[in-house]
Amino acid sequence: MTERIPEIEPSDELIADVFARGCDSRNALEDIAGKWGILALVALDEGAYRFNALRRRVDGVSEKMLAQTLQTLERDGMVSRDVQATIPPRVEYSLTALGKQVADRLRGLIDLLEGRLPTVLAAQAAYDAKKQG
Repeated sequence: MTERIPEIEPSDELIADVFARGCDSRNALEDIAGKWGILALVALDEGAYRFNALRRRVDGVSEKMLAQTLQTLERDGMVSRDVQATIPPRVEYSLTALGKQVADRLRGLIDLLEGRLPTVLAAQAAYDAKKQG
Protein backbone atom coordinates (compact mmCIF):
# COMPACT_ATOMS: atom_id res chain seq x y z
CA MET A 1 0.00 0.00 0.00
CA THR A 2 1.44 3.36 -1.03
CA GLU A 3 1.29 6.29 1.31
CA ARG A 4 -0.94 9.08 0.07
CA ILE A 5 0.47 12.55 0.41
CA PRO A 6 -2.30 15.05 1.13
CA GLU A 7 -2.69 17.93 -1.24
CA ILE A 8 -1.92 21.31 0.23
CA GLU A 9 -4.65 23.87 -0.04
CA PRO A 10 -3.53 27.50 -0.38
CA SER A 11 -5.06 28.24 3.01
CA ASP A 12 -2.87 25.50 4.55
CA GLU A 13 0.41 26.97 3.32
CA LEU A 14 2.73 28.40 5.92
CA ILE A 15 3.11 32.13 6.03
CA ALA A 16 6.79 33.06 6.17
CA ASP A 17 7.77 35.17 9.17
CA VAL A 18 11.48 35.58 9.69
CA PHE A 19 10.85 36.69 13.28
CA ALA A 20 9.22 33.36 14.16
CA ARG A 21 11.68 30.95 15.76
CA GLY A 22 10.85 27.92 13.60
CA CYS A 23 10.36 29.68 10.26
CA ASP A 24 12.48 28.31 7.41
CA SER A 25 12.95 31.83 6.07
CA ARG A 26 15.19 32.54 9.06
CA ASN A 27 17.56 29.74 7.99
CA ALA A 28 17.69 31.01 4.41
CA LEU A 29 18.34 34.56 5.66
CA GLU A 30 21.15 33.27 7.85
CA ASP A 31 22.71 31.45 4.87
CA ILE A 32 22.60 34.58 2.73
CA ALA A 33 23.48 37.17 5.35
CA GLY A 34 26.74 35.65 6.51
CA LYS A 35 29.84 37.53 5.40
CA TRP A 36 30.83 34.96 2.79
CA GLY A 37 27.28 34.48 1.49
CA ILE A 38 26.85 38.18 0.81
CA LEU A 39 30.24 38.51 -0.87
CA ALA A 40 29.80 35.38 -3.00
CA LEU A 41 26.34 36.44 -4.20
CA VAL A 42 27.42 39.96 -5.10
CA ALA A 43 30.57 38.70 -6.84
CA LEU A 44 28.49 36.23 -8.88
CA ASP A 45 26.21 39.12 -9.83
CA GLU A 46 29.16 40.28 -11.97
CA GLY A 47 28.94 37.04 -13.98
CA ALA A 48 29.76 33.34 -13.81
CA TYR A 49 32.96 32.36 -12.04
CA ARG A 50 35.04 29.24 -11.77
CA PHE A 51 35.81 28.28 -8.18
CA ASN A 52 39.39 29.60 -7.96
CA ALA A 53 38.53 32.83 -9.76
CA LEU A 54 35.66 33.40 -7.33
CA ARG A 55 37.98 32.67 -4.42
CA ARG A 56 40.40 35.31 -5.69
CA ARG A 57 37.50 37.78 -6.12
CA VAL A 58 36.27 37.18 -2.56
CA ASP A 59 39.60 37.99 -0.96
CA GLY A 60 40.23 36.27 2.36
CA VAL A 61 37.79 33.36 2.09
CA SER A 62 39.29 29.92 2.60
CA GLU A 63 38.74 27.17 0.04
CA LYS A 64 36.72 25.16 2.57
CA MET A 65 34.52 28.10 3.58
CA LEU A 66 33.81 29.09 -0.03
CA ALA A 67 32.91 25.50 -0.94
CA GLN A 68 30.53 25.28 2.04
CA THR A 69 29.00 28.68 1.22
CA LEU A 70 28.43 27.77 -2.43
CA GLN A 71 26.84 24.44 -1.49
CA THR A 72 24.51 26.16 0.96
CA LEU A 73 23.55 28.85 -1.56
CA GLU A 74 22.98 26.18 -4.21
CA ARG A 75 20.73 24.27 -1.80
CA ASP A 76 18.77 27.48 -1.11
CA GLY A 77 18.25 28.02 -4.84
CA MET A 78 20.49 31.08 -5.13
CA VAL A 79 23.45 29.61 -7.01
CA SER A 80 23.68 27.25 -9.95
CA ARG A 81 26.64 24.89 -10.36
CA ASP A 82 27.40 23.96 -13.96
CA VAL A 83 29.80 21.05 -14.52
CA GLN A 84 31.11 20.97 -18.09
CA ALA A 85 32.30 17.65 -19.46
CA THR A 86 35.88 18.54 -20.24
CA ILE A 87 39.17 17.07 -19.09
CA PRO A 88 39.68 18.15 -16.39
CA PRO A 89 36.02 18.94 -15.62
CA ARG A 90 35.24 22.65 -15.67
CA VAL A 91 32.84 23.89 -13.00
CA GLU A 92 31.24 27.32 -13.14
CA TYR A 93 29.01 28.99 -10.60
CA SER A 94 26.35 31.53 -11.50
CA LEU A 95 23.25 33.05 -9.97
CA THR A 96 19.77 31.71 -10.41
CA ALA A 97 16.92 34.17 -11.02
CA LEU A 98 16.26 34.26 -7.27
CA GLY A 99 19.97 34.68 -6.54
CA LYS A 100 20.08 37.63 -8.94
CA GLN A 101 17.18 39.32 -7.13
CA VAL A 102 18.87 38.82 -3.76
CA ALA A 103 22.27 39.97 -5.07
CA ASP A 104 20.74 43.14 -6.52
CA ARG A 105 19.36 44.07 -3.10
CA LEU A 106 22.65 43.23 -1.39
CA ARG A 107 24.51 45.38 -3.93
CA GLY A 108 22.32 48.32 -2.91
CA LEU A 109 23.23 47.77 0.73
CA ILE A 110 26.93 47.51 -0.09
CA ASP A 111 26.80 50.69 -2.20
CA LEU A 112 25.09 52.52 0.66
CA LEU A 113 27.65 51.36 3.22
CA GLU A 114 30.64 52.10 1.00
CA GLY A 115 29.25 55.55 0.22
CA ARG A 116 28.65 56.32 3.89
CA LEU A 117 31.86 54.77 5.23
CA PRO A 118 33.20 58.09 6.61
CA THR A 119 30.01 58.43 8.68
CA VAL A 120 30.38 54.85 9.97
CA LEU A 121 34.04 55.38 10.86
CA ALA A 122 33.23 58.65 12.67
CA ALA A 123 30.47 56.94 14.65
CA GLN A 124 32.83 54.10 15.61
CA ALA A 125 35.52 56.57 16.74
CA ALA A 126 32.99 58.54 18.81
CA TYR A 127 31.62 55.36 20.41
CA ASP A 128 35.11 54.05 21.22
CA ALA A 129 36.16 57.43 22.71
CA LYS A 130 33.02 57.53 24.88
CA LYS A 131 33.65 53.95 26.11
CA GLN A 132 37.27 54.72 27.03
CA GLY A 133 36.56 58.05 28.72
